[in-house]
Parts: sequence; C-alpha cells; structure tokens
Amino acid sequence: SAVRQTPRYAQPGLPGEETQITLEMKIFADVGLVGFPNAGKSTLLSAVTAAKPKIADYEFTTLKPSLGIVNYRDYNTFVMADIPGIIEGAAEGKGLGHYFLRHIERNATLLFLIPADAMNLVEQYHILLSELERYNPELLDKSRIIAISKSDLLDDQLKEEIVEKFKDELPEINPIFISAATNQ
Repeated sequence: SAVRQTPRYAQPGLPGEETQITLEMKIFADVGLVGFPNAGKSTLLSAVTAAKPKIADYEFTTLKPSLGIVNYRDYNTFVMADIPGIIEGAAEGKGLGHYFLRHIERNATLLFLIPADAMNLVEQYHILLSELERYNPELLDKSRIIAISKSDLLDDQLKEEIVEKFKDELPEINPIFISAATNQ
C-alpha cells in the first residue's frame, strides 16, 4: 500500500501447478501464395507490396512466411502471405512439409503460382492440390486462383496454348499471367 511500501512479512503460498503447453502462431492472410520452390512467390510479394522478403535463385530461400499489405483501388488493402515452397511429399512431412502447410490453413484465398518454365503446368497444379488434400481436405474448400509466373518468358501463342490446356483439363479454371520482372 502507499503507507507500507516494503512489508517485512510474507504469507505462505499454495503449491504451484506445472504444465507444458505449445503455442502455435498461424499467420492469417487474405491471400496465401502457394507453389513449388522458385515459383516466384517472394518476387511477387516484393513487387506488389512494400515487403522485402529474401529473394535468391536457389530452393528454400523462404523458410518462414512473409506478410505484405497490397494497396489497391481507393485506398483498400489486403494481406498477402508468402508461404515457403511446397514439394511433393510435403503432406507426409518431407522437406518441413507440415511446418509449411499449416500456414495455408489460415488464408482466405489461395493463389497458386506455377512458373512458366515448368515442364507440365497442369500437372504441377494437380501435385500442389493433392498435397493440400492429403494434409487437410478442408483446404480444397478455399477459393483458388492460378497464376502463371515468369510469363515474360512466353509469347502470345504459348499463352494461348496454356489457356487451352487448362480449359481442356480444368474447364472451371482460367489462369492469369503475371511477371514481376516486367510488372505485368
């Protein structure tokens, strides 16, 4: 109290309790970037936000999710999360898969980034989708967007062929083409 600031006595306490808990922070973002390593996720985040994630030309440059705020029309914003690259077998824990996949659960929309220089774009999308399904089938209920990154490597004819391939195999999906190098 104000009168007795340093008491010279103590009351016996009660026995304490001990427990061990794990606190897990999951990132919450409006849009989560999903893709294989080196798909251009960090580059896209740095191009559309003020975030400065580490960008390099080797796999698993991103080991922790990065967040950025995207400003658009009339001062509206949304949060975008750069999630570390997912590899085949991630649902079984390969390549820190569970550590990476758990961040996807808290995103409202998933933006699948598939690089234009990939061998089979549709197959890469199916692999990513199956990893998400094996990890947590509820992830397939989230809205999805497919973006073909590094599209500065493509001419108009190749873009048309990619759109046709997606229409043939996945008629409900219309991929968009982006390039952080050319700000397209």
